[in-house]
Amino acid sequence: MSTTHKSDRDQRAGGAEEVRPAQERPTQERSADDGLGAAGAQLSTQPADTLSSVPGLGLLGWLRWMWRQLTSMRVALILLFLLSLAAIPGSLIPQHTDDLKVETFKQQHPDVSPLYDRLGLFHVYSSPWFAAIYILLFISLAGCIIPRSWQFVGQLRARPPAAPQNLTRLPAYTTWRTDATPEQVAEAARTALRGRRFRTSVTGTSVAAEKGYLREFGNLVFHVALFGLLIAFAVTSLYKAEGGKLIVEGDGFSNNLTQYDDFSPGTLYGADDLQPFGFDLNSFSAKYATSGPERGSARMFRANIHYWNGADGTPVKGSIAVNHPLSIGGEKVYLISHGYAPVVTVRDGQGNVAYEGPVPFLPQDNFLTSVGVIKVPDAIGKDGKPDQLGFQGTFAPTFAIDNVRGPHSTFPTLDRPALFLTAYHGDLGLGSGLPQNVYQLETRKLKQYKSPDGQPVRDVLVPGATMKLPGGGSLTFDGVKTWASFTISHQSGSGAALISGVAAILGLAGSLFIQRRRVWVRAVRGTGGVTLVEMGGLGRSESARIADELGDIALQLQPDAPAKPEEPAEPDAPAEPEEPAEPDATRPTAPDHPQTPAEPTPLPDEEGARA
Repeated sequence: MSTTHKSDRDQRAGGAEEVRPAQERPTQERSADDGLGAAGAQLSTQPADTLSSVPGLGLLGWLRWMWRQLTSMRVALILLFLLSLAAIPGSLIPQHTDDLKVETFKQQHPDVSPLYDRLGLFHVYSSPWFAAIYILLFISLAGCIIPRSWQFVGQLRARPPAAPQNLTRLPAYTTWRTDATPEQVAEAARTALRGRRFRTSVTGTSVAAEKGYLREFGNLVFHVALFGLLIAFAVTSLYKAEGGKLIVEGDGFSNNLTQYDDFSPGTLYGADDLQPFGFDLNSFSAKYATSGPERGSARMFRANIHYWNGADGTPVKGSIAVNHPLSIGGEKVYLISHGYAPVVTVRDGQGNVAYEGPVPFLPQDNFLTSVGVIKVPDAIGKDGKPDQLGFQGTFAPTFAIDNVRGPHSTFPTLDRPALFLTAYHGDLGLGSGLPQNVYQLETRKLKQYKSPDGQPVRDVLVPGATMKLPGGGSLTFDGVKTWASFTISHQSGSGAALISGVAAILGLAGSLFIQRRRVWVRAVRGTGGVTLVEMGGLGRSESARIADELGDIALQLQPDAPAKPEEPAEPDAPAEPEEPAEPDATRPTAPDHPQTPAEPTPLPDEEGARA
């Protein structure tokens, strides 16, 4: 007994005509060529590719042809590729969710901005051409999933197909003879196959079995999951809203539009849909590496807060850390970054307090060397006229200065805090009506303070120190507070997207690693009461696994249908020895002395040597 595994080329050997490889032909066409009939058909629910077929005459034929192309796998992959390409401009070009960045881009690129505006590149994800690709892909997946699902259900309800007439045409085949009856072989085969979780069907003394339906189920799960991902992305895009808020230690936040530093509403979710909740930033905890090559790298960030849900909610103690957001009121609050806010007191030329409080400075490196500005629009000069003040500078939690880097920090903790400032006065430009960046100082209408010797007024302040301004006024560095930046996000479809993504991975794994296969066992009574057992296997793709599994099943059947040893062939009867001929009296007898033996015939190489 031996099991053979044959490729499609082996199965076609001996044919008069070879049209094309079996891998390039539909399953139905291969089945007809190989003589397998229904036994080799429908191992997959994938529809046949009809892109090169000619549609029938008339409008109905063209519509049917177009529908088949739209729902084909090739067109679905093309649409998926186009969708990924269409999303690239949305990540490279500023979108209208941040109008300030869009306006800045238009000012910096006045030539291409009108073209981008006409093409909708400033609002890619809501543009008509992006929506067209998205909807076509949506329809393509729906038109592919529905018929394949019905076909798969039909396969589950149908019996495994009967064995082909000639099992030797199958890729895997084995046969042996046994003294067991065909009925005993069929029953043993059915039991063995059922034990291996095959679906079986017995017809007379033939058993048909099929296994691996999870492959097609995984394929369908993958397609349904992609469909769910598209729906989840659509819901997320329509109901997504996001805003940012920088909060200084000791301050709080309430979830309404006026509290946001920036807010990007969704198509169906705006400021009126914000849920009532809030939190206070009590303190900020951070730990850093103090030695080694990663000195200064963050080890822990945590914002310690009190939060409440609802207008009359009771404050609850909590914390927000990196990758551990706060879920509250249907929203999620993420910790984005943190830094320091020097606390200053500014007096104008009249000696009045024009500004008092913390001013956030933005970090520029891992050691939190920070830059920022202090704007005092309500200052009055010594002469009693409005004279706005502006300060531009650098804050270092562990201060150091040199001729190369200037003022900078050598470690991110408050070991040696200092504030380096340059003073200006004049018009801050806040009355022009144009938006300004609160972290940048517009110096076009400002004059830099200068000392009597003509040098710009600059000073390095430590906590408690005061910077005197020429002509009156001063700035006192009172201390340092910590600030933290948060993103408040509303995403309705994120949970569905996560479930769909996991289902897509599981479905793809099932469709890749599970093999759809069929096995047939046929037992026929032969001459002399001996039963001929034939087994054949067919897989969806060429693989040695089907031959190995067929061999294992054949070995499992041996106790119930043991292979009968082949009868050795009878050896040929030996020829009878010829009796020696009697000497002829007419011929002379051999002499008494021996004759010289004849010279032996040389071998071919010896003849060549002699020649």
